[in-house]
This record gives sequence, structure tokens and C-alpha cells, in this order.
Amino acid sequence: MTTSIATQIVPHLIGGEPTRESARSQPVYSPATGEEIRQVPLADTELLNQAVATAAQAQKSWRSLGLAKRSLVFFRLAAIIRDEQEDLARIITEEHGKTIPDALGEIARGLENVEFCAGLMHHLKGENAEQVASGVDVQQLKQPVGVVACITPFNFPAMVPLWMISTAIAAGNAVILKPSERDPSATVWIAEAFQRAGLPDGILNVVHGDKDTVNAILEHPVIRAVSFVGSTPIAKHIYSTAALHGKRVQALGGAKNHMVVMPDADLDSAADAAISAGFGSAGQRCMAVSVLVAVGDIADDLIERITLRMNDLKLGNGAEADTDIGPLITRQAQERADRILDSAPGEGATIVVDGRTSAQGMDGFFVGASLVDNVQPGMQVYDEEIFAPVLSVVRVNTYEEAVELINSNNYANGVALFTRDGRTAREFQMDIEVGMVGINVPIPVPIGAFSFGGWKDSLFGDTHMYGPESFNFYTRSKVITSRWPLPDESQIELGFPTH
Repeated sequence: MTTSIATQIVPHLIGGEPTRESARSQPVYSPATGEEIRQVPLADTELLNQAVATAAQAQKSWRSLGLAKRSLVFFRLAAIIRDEQEDLARIITEEHGKTIPDALGEIARGLENVEFCAGLMHHLKGENAEQVASGVDVQQLKQPVGVVACITPFNFPAMVPLWMISTAIAAGNAVILKPSERDPSATVWIAEAFQRAGLPDGILNVVHGDKDTVNAILEHPVIRAVSFVGSTPIAKHIYSTAALHGKRVQALGGAKNHMVVMPDADLDSAADAAISAGFGSAGQRCMAVSVLVAVGDIADDLIERITLRMNDLKLGNGAEADTDIGPLITRQAQERADRILDSAPGEGATIVVDGRTSAQGMDGFFVGASLVDNVQPGMQVYDEEIFAPVLSVVRVNTYEEAVELINSNNYANGVALFTRDGRTAREFQMDIEVGMVGINVPIPVPIGAFSFGGWKDSLFGDTHMYGPESFNFYTRSKVITSRWPLPDESQIELGFPTH
């Protein structure tokens, strides 16, 4: 299949039409080779205004379309993505660097929300109560917000857009989608797939840009809601700026996810989970495990098992079938991981496996899987969100110390506990102050029928992403109280109405 992204310039899509015109642009690199492979145009205010005006006009008819016809778009979209997922996965791998199996997994998790949105008729049902007073009925409706903006991250260029835009569109809104300028082509592919599924022109508009474009979105008077995934400093800026301009905001920030291993845990299972959750997608996941908390005297044994498994991991181009870990997204990300690893020994930590050794001589932006022991809060390797395949080990004596360590962290996105004891597991899920908890599950991303999001500095706003909460975010409630009196029942009553 030929799409607009086959060219060297990734287009904006406005009103269903690709446009590559822009006064500014920047390169898109292959993380595996370091070479420029495309250019992405950066929108100015005029182009953004055009996209918003197009969306606002299109939203009027989409909002009025029957729900059954709306849902057909999502059934068709799911079929298109499933049939052509290998094409989309190759695009993701080319621009992001993750392996093909990882890209296919990302697509599968995005499809969960597409399929959830196909049941939009159920999710948009309101509530009704008759005879709340004599002859008085009340109904509560869910109505679309209008034009909304979705600002998506580089690390999941297909999944996160499908989490956001599917629900926003299903709820009757029109969308301005601003993907990451580092790997924008997957988003264009998805927008074109929506068109092929029957989505009317103008409902989904893709506008590329940088921080200037984002700020224009946050201040635009017609855009009524903003959804964002990215780092915590940017999430704070998104939240405060958009809220200042009267918008509804859902801004998901960073993470520092811990995995607690109790002395009674199956250490082989825990070691497998640490490898999968720590090093998958080169650690570039907001749900990656970056801190392993070893309770009691199991740390040496657990580290030995993890180290043995690390020996079998292959670093390389994600497009190659035998690659386990691909590159980081940019040279800057690679240099940042190098800097933080450099700081570890001087701050008292021990580098058990230095992944930079395996990356020597490779083109592209590579850092191999790294394991750092004797880590403590206050060290850069613990405090910073590295977003690289770096797993830190913190040793604690008791369960209570593990809980205190996690609950004192500013991030609270995901956490996992490995244990064979049901009472410990139940106590943990009660004690821990984190939004998503896994019990013997290292990456506890909820299935599509639930919602995704953390606490504290990992989420700004009141609503989590996808699932039921997302439909609440992209709709407004309207309550209608009605009475149909007979002519002779009319009367004047100046007191406050009661029932």
C-alpha cells in the first residue's frame, strides 16, 4: 500500500489533504544508523488555525451522525490495522528503533482501545430518572467537548495516538493530533487508515510541530481539551498553561517504576520479569521497571540470575530478526544515559554490567543493557528518569522499607511486587501509593476496558487515559429537568424550587 509517508517529507493532514508547506522543518533520523531519513515540517500559527477551523466545521456534522454509523468506522479501522499491522510495525521500527515484535505488541495494545471504542453506543449512554417530583423527569446526557488536541510521545507512536484519538473521535469530537516530531510517520499512517475506514475529512487533522506549536495549541481559544503524554516537566507546563486558558487537561508525565522482590518469590520468574520489563524497548517505556528492590538477603542471588540472562541479549537494529534491544531515539538520549552511568560509581553505586561496552563501534544511538547495584535515593541513577536500558538495584531489609522507598518517590506511575504470599500481596496493594500495581506482573498496563494512569508527578489532571475514564474526559455532562404541565396547572412560585 502506498501512503503519503513514502515521500521524504512527512505531510501534515488537514481536512483529509496532505500538505508539506512550512517555513520550518527538521530532520527525522534512523536511530539504528544515525542517518537522516525524512524531513518533518513544523506548523506555524496560520496552519494551526486552518486545522482548527477545519476541525470545528467538520465536528458539527460528525457530532450529529448516528452512533451506529460512528461505530462502523472503528470496526473497519480495527480490520485495516490488523490486516496491515506489519507495514505499520516496519514504519515504527524505522523511525523509533524498537524491534518488530515490540512494535507489533504496541499496535496490539492500541487495537484494544479501537475495539473498546467500537462499543461507543454503550459508553455514551446517559442516565435517567423519572418522577423525581410530581410530573418531573431528569436525564443526564454525555455530549462531545468540541475540538480537542492530542499531543503524543515518541516512545509509542502508534499505541498512544490510538489510545487518545479513538476515544475522542468516538465521543463525537474533532481532533488536532500533534505527534512527536522525532517519529511522526506512524501517526500519518493511522490518520490515513481512519480515512479509509470512513472517517469524514476534517475530524482527524495531523499537525506536526515543536514547542512553539504546542504552546499555540495550549492557548488556542477554540481547542477545549488537551491530552498529553511525555516527561513530567512538560506535563506540568501543559497542565498549567492549558488550564490557565480554560481547557480541560489530561497530562501524563514521567515515571520511576519499582519492582519489589520478596524473599519468598520465585527468583527465576523475577529475573525473567526484570529482563523483560527493564530492557524491552531499550527502556523507553513509561511503564518500564527501572528500579529493582531486593528485600532481605536475596540480592546477590537475584543479580546473578539477571546477569546470566543479560549475556544472551543482542543489541542491534530493531528490523533484524534476532535483535533484542534496539537503539535509543536520539543522540541526546544516548549521551544522557552515558552521563548518568558515568556518575554512578562516584556516588557509591556499582556497575555490574556496563551496556556501553557492547555498543562500542556501532552506528546509531545505542546503549546496551546495564545493571547497577547498591543504588540509593539521592544518586542520579535513582533520581532521574533515564529512559534507557538501565536497571538499578536497591537493597532493603524489610517489606516496610520497600514500601517507604516507593511511597516517598515523586513518581507514582507503575509498581510490581513478586511474592508467593497472598497476604503480603493484598497488604501491598493497599499500602502502596501508585496508580497501577502488578502482583507477579512486571508491566501492569491495564487492558482496554480499564483506564491507564498514575498518581503524583506521573499525572496532572483528574482523568486517566483510554477506557471508561477517557470517555468521561472527552464528553461533558448535561442534565435536563423536564415537566409537561396541563394549562391549568401553571402557577407562580418565587421560592427556591424543592421536590
